[in-house]
Amino acid sequence: MTPLNYKHLHYFWVVAQEGSITRAADRLGVAVQTISGQLSLLEKQLGKALFNSQGRGLVLSEAGRVAQGYADQIFQLGEALTEAVESSGSASTLRLRAGISDGIPKLLAYRLLSTVTSMPTDVRLICDEGEFETLLADLALHRLDVVLTDRPAPASANLKVFSTPLGEFATGLFAIPALAERYRDNFPACLEGAPLLLPTRHNALRGRIDRWLESTNILPKIVGEFEDSALLTTFGRGGLGIFPAPLALAEQVAHQLEAVPLGAMSGVSELIYAISNERRIRHPAVEVLCAAAPQGVLEPRV
Repeated sequence: MTPLNYKHLHYFWVVAQEGSITRAADRLGVAVQTISGQLSLLEKQLGKALFNSQGRGLVLSEAGRVAQGYADQIFQLGEALTEAVESSGSASTLRLRAGISDGIPKLLAYRLLSTVTSMPTDVRLICDEGEFETLLADLALHRLDVVLTDRPAPASANLKVFSTPLGEFATGLFAIPALAERYRDNFPACLEGAPLLLPTRHNALRGRIDRWLESTNILPKIVGEFEDSALLTTFGRGGLGIFPAPLALAEQVAHQLEAVPLGAMSGVSELIYAISNERRIRHPAVEVLCAAAPQGVLEPRV
């Protein structure tokens, strides 16, 4: 198949934005005939008409709407590339653009990503938080180098990514001291009717907690459900209820959230994955991140 001519595609993209070959020619500073000729070549290569006539103007055909969607991504990514190169600063600084799924604990994300700061090269972390599907889309468009999440990427012929397990972190329940004093004795039976803060059912950890509660025949009072783990722990720090957190981070939870562990939930763990693009040459900071967990650097189990 003949490689796509991106100059032809760019002319098409501008015409689609302007809705007129004449306006596109004025914007690009070229002759109308030049744009018409190159649009014809693009349509011939694709085997589809990209525009339909409507009155004195043009409207996108169904094929044209599909092409415009891809062109938007291609040229927006090109603009992002230019901006990234211009703002890259020192050649010795390595940028790691990490997406953090909103469901995973932020203290855990910090602990995982901090492993790359020990690299000999200066590393600049650029972190973005969002929903799982949105972050995967940004990864596919190379807006991110890696995504930290609680599940592997779904199998898809169109999604060329690689999932690396970073660790399995045993999870317990925590509460501020005043609340812990009321529910500390006879764990986990003390949780009957206790106020509990949980992630929503979109979070993989929620299913494990629900199964544990069912196995212990305990019925707490669920007073809050949160998509964002940071919001969950903020309400926990405020004393609204008991909340889950990795036991490996008990010291950090005590220091930052002023909460103490009540007990472990047997068999309940937080699973963390790093998802990156499949490339023969991977980002060096992603390599360090993925190599750290198997070597025990993160001490994933308690």
